[in-house]
Amino acid sequence: MLSESDFNRQVDDSLLAIEEVLDDAVSDLDFENSGGVLSITCENGAKVIFTRQAPVQQLWIAVPFGGFHFDLTEGGWQRDSDQQPLSQFLHETFVTLAEEDLDFS
Repeated sequence: MLSESDFNRQVDDSLLAIEEVLDDAVSDLDFENSGGVLSITCENGAKVIFTRQAPVQQLWIAVPFGGFHFDLTEGGWQRDSDQQPLSQFLHETFVTLAEEDLDFS
């Protein structure tokens, strides 16, 4: 298990990398990172919200179709229910919500 500061650094680095990908989006994706919560609003009003859960060392993501929990593994962030990589989940999510084909790998 990581120390809380190492976990927070991993989350911060991951969220920054996500923001950099969003900067290249063609559609209007508004995002705000405040207090460790990254909120993204798509043109159609759909929201994607990332929150860190330090006590359980997970990254939680809320989207219109549900809430998902990701664990940090040696291979990167993976969904706890089926080990889907975060990069694949985000790609599919933004294709669905924003019709954006973004590469989060």
